[in-house]
Amino acid sequence: MMMEFVLYLSIFGVLCWWSLILFPWCPWSTREKVEVGVSENSDTLLSDITVLIPARNEGPYIQHTLNGVKAQGEGACIIVIDDQSDDDTAQQARQCGAQVISGSAPPAGWSGKLWALEQGLKAVRTPYTLLLDADIELTPGIVTELRRKAQDENLAFISLMAKPSMKNFIERLLMPAFIFFFKLLYPFGLANRPTSRVAAAAGGCILVETQALRTVGAFANLHDALIDDCTLAAHIKRAGYRTWIGLSHAARSHRSYQALKPIWEMVTRTAYTQLRYSFILLAVCTLIMVSMFWAAPLAFLLLLAQEIYMVSLLAWVAMFITYMPTLIYYQRSPLWGLALPIIGTLYLAMTWTSALRYWRGERACWKDRRYESRINN
Repeated sequence: MMMEFVLYLSIFGVLCWWSLILFPWCPWSTREKVEVGVSENSDTLLSDITVLIPARNEGPYIQHTLNGVKAQGEGACIIVIDDQSDDDTAQQARQCGAQVISGSAPPAGWSGKLWALEQGLKAVRTPYTLLLDADIELTPGIVTELRRKAQDENLAFISLMAKPSMKNFIERLLMPAFIFFFKLLYPFGLANRPTSRVAAAAGGCILVETQALRTVGAFANLHDALIDDCTLAAHIKRAGYRTWIGLSHAARSHRSYQALKPIWEMVTRTAYTQLRYSFILLAVCTLIMVSMFWAAPLAFLLLLAQEIYMVSLLAWVAMFITYMPTLIYYQRSPLWGLALPIIGTLYLAMTWTSALRYWRGERACWKDRRYESRINN
C-alpha cells in the first residue's frame, strides 16, 4: 500500500514538473529582462523622475544606493524617507545630496514601508516616480532604459527583479531558487499580459507614472499589505494601466546574508501571506512540493522497480530543464540543480514556520516591528 502511494505521488510530481515545461507562458524562462549596454556618462536629463527611497537603519547600504542613483543622470529629485532610524542613515543620505524626510511612526494598520512611501509621495511633483529599496544599487543607464521602455510600450508600471547577493554558499544555494520560485508563483509572462489577471512586481526597483499611483490611491489603499509590491501592481493593473516585470543584472541588491537565519526570516515574513493565510492552500502547497522535490526525484531510493526509475529520471530531467535558465542567467554552475530537493525542503519548512507564527498571533516581524495576525483582530 505504501509503495503504491509513493508511486502515485511520484507520478503526480512528474506531471507537475512537465506541466511547468509545457505551459505556453514558460514561467521558468528568463526571457523577460532589461539590461543596459556600455555605461555612459551621467549627463542624461532625469528631471521628470522623483526617486523615493524608504530607509530604516540602512546605514551600511544607503550610500552605495544613492551613488548609483546619482550616476543615472542629472536633475532627478532624490528623496529618502528616514523611517525612524537609530543609526546614521539620515546623515549619510544628506551627505550624498538627497532630500531627507523624517518619517513618523506608522499609524495602526499601516506597514512601515508603505507609511514611509505615503509620506514621500506627498512631495512628488514629477510625471514619474522611481520606488527604490535602500539596498539596491543601479548600473548607470538603467533608469533611462526603463523610462524608454515605459514610453515605447505604453507601460505605466515597470518593475525589475534585482539580482540578489550570491557571495557565499548559503546565498548561492538559496537565492537563485528564491527568484525561481517567485517566477513560478507569479509567472512574468502572464503578469505582463494586459488581459491576464496575474499581477506581479519586485519592490526593489519600480518605475511608475505618478498619476497612476494617485489614481489607485497608493499607498493608502494597500496600507497593511505585506507583499506590497505585487499588491500595488494588482491595483495598477485593475485600474486599466499596463504593467511589466522582468529580470535585470543592472539592479543589484548589496544586502548580504551570511547565514541561513536571515534568509529564513526574510522568506518567513511573507510566505503564509502568499497563501492568503489559508490552511487548505498550505496543505496543497505541501503536497505539491513533497511530490515534486522528494517523491518524484528520490522515490527510487525506496522502491526498486523499473517504473520508479523511469519516473525519477523524468523528474530529474524536468527539474534541470526548468531550473537551468535561472542558473545560467546568474552564472551559476548547473550542478546546483542537484540540490533542488534540499532547497525545496528548506523553502517548504520556511513556509510552515510562517504559518505557525501566524497561528500563534504574529503576522510578520520586520525591521523590529511586529504585525499581529488577523485571527487576533
